[in-house]
Amino acid sequence: MRGFWRTRAGQARRATMLHGTPVGRPSTALHVMGLALIFVAAGMAICVLIELASTNQDSGALALGAVISGGVGGLLWWRTRVGSTRTRDVFAAVGWTWAAMTLFGAVPYVLAGTFATPGVDFVEQLVNSIFESASGYSSTGSTVMENFERPGRGLMMYRQLSQWYGGMGIVVLAVTVLPYLGVGGLDLIAAEAPGPSSDRLAPRVSETARQLWSIYALSTVGVTVALFVVPGPGLYDSIAHGLTTAATGGFSPYANSIGHFDSLLVELVIIAGMLFGAVNFALHWRAAHGDFGAYARDSELRTFVSLIVGAAAVVVAVLWLSEPLGGGEALRAGVFNVISLGTSTGFSNAMGAESAGDFAVWAPAAQMVILMLFVVGASAGSTSGGIKVMRARVLAGHMMRSIRHTQQPRAVFAVKHGGVAVSEDLVSRVAGFFLFYVLLICFGAVALTMLGGDLNTSIGTIISVLGNMGPALGEAGPTSSYAEAFSQPARLLLAAFMLIGRLEIFPVLLMFAAPYRTARAALHG
Repeated sequence: MRGFWRTRAGQARRATMLHGTPVGRPSTALHVMGLALIFVAAGMAICVLIELASTNQDSGALALGAVISGGVGGLLWWRTRVGSTRTRDVFAAVGWTWAAMTLFGAVPYVLAGTFATPGVDFVEQLVNSIFESASGYSSTGSTVMENFERPGRGLMMYRQLSQWYGGMGIVVLAVTVLPYLGVGGLDLIAAEAPGPSSDRLAPRVSETARQLWSIYALSTVGVTVALFVVPGPGLYDSIAHGLTTAATGGFSPYANSIGHFDSLLVELVIIAGMLFGAVNFALHWRAAHGDFGAYARDSELRTFVSLIVGAAAVVVAVLWLSEPLGGGEALRAGVFNVISLGTSTGFSNAMGAESAGDFAVWAPAAQMVILMLFVVGASAGSTSGGIKVMRARVLAGHMMRSIRHTQQPRAVFAVKHGGVAVSEDLVSRVAGFFLFYVLLICFGAVALTMLGGDLNTSIGTIISVLGNMGPALGEAGPTSSYAEAFSQPARLLLAAFMLIGRLEIFPVLLMFAAPYRTARAALHG
């Protein structure tokens, strides 16, 4: 018996017994998925209390959703344990966890009949619920909701909370309570966190995850308090928008989004929160530890700021010259929407269709700038979407190197980022990522047009959802609903693209590769 405890199986069983849980099937994907669903259930349970304190119309749906998610999550957590932490298995864990959260996250919408209107069958309701859930947990901000007065306050707060979970990443939250994952835990953070790399900020992976979530939570509190202090939003509105601003998600309980308040002060608070979320959280961590110069030294952040300032200047000038807007109105509409879309948040300050903030009706030159922002996004290691400024810089450097090689074929030129040479492996991976990104845009645009979408709307929308921006151009603008612009199959396709954009392509590819390899090994076993 003593010799048994020296074997790997014996050590695993002993560790499991010491932690007081039964030995289960080794599966990193199911174990992390179970824990994530427990967190989802906890969020639903909190929103039940909010619903009970208000209209109490959707409390049953939220409570049952919490029971279902918590029950399945608890069972998965209880009956499994961490298995392989190889790269493909880690990426599979992240991908399948996000898919599970999307499906279980749709349950409250279905049970509450959120999308039940005359003439809408159950399949339509189910598709809309999945779409809304995917948009929430991917922090995209696209919506099929048309009647914002129908759901209760608790359900609408759950909608906001889903983006907050998705912003920093529920897998990162899971890592805070999975310290025994070791190096695999850092791989989970890297696979889930939006950006090319994930820095270890502390000696222990779980400590890194806790510090990231602490900064994220503090930024949420900061935006919430600031919104509560300025005239306009009450406590509920402040919390609701604080959650989705920190997540750079863009959901709002109101059809007119931030335009509902018609307040410059509210927009300034939201702008500050969006910019904070668009910065690499490693820089926030260094600043919190006294290194405030980290912001100025970061070349990616300098490029991002320059991009936002330049885009805002162009858009404001175009609006002022080509639209019947005054200078102040053009400045307010242009700056807010450029920052909102440049940070992939997707809030709008439009106060109705064809108002100053409705960028779907802006001049083509301004819309081209917006499309560029859709693609690039913000900093790596932030809560924003897009391909990230770091990748754009590496691609630009690679392009310039190719031009220089035509002049000096035998010379050796390095691609640099922040004055440091980038490894050829990273350059190759960035180029491969961008190629996949472009191919996905082409495939998605063709598929949407085949499913009934018009060309301009389809192109703008696929770029928007892949970059987790939210509202798009054409019929899917900030004052429109995706339910009006796209068919059921198209909405399901867009929901899948939201998750692909959130997880940045490779985890999604590997999430199917891992089960395939496992099944093939078992078949030939």
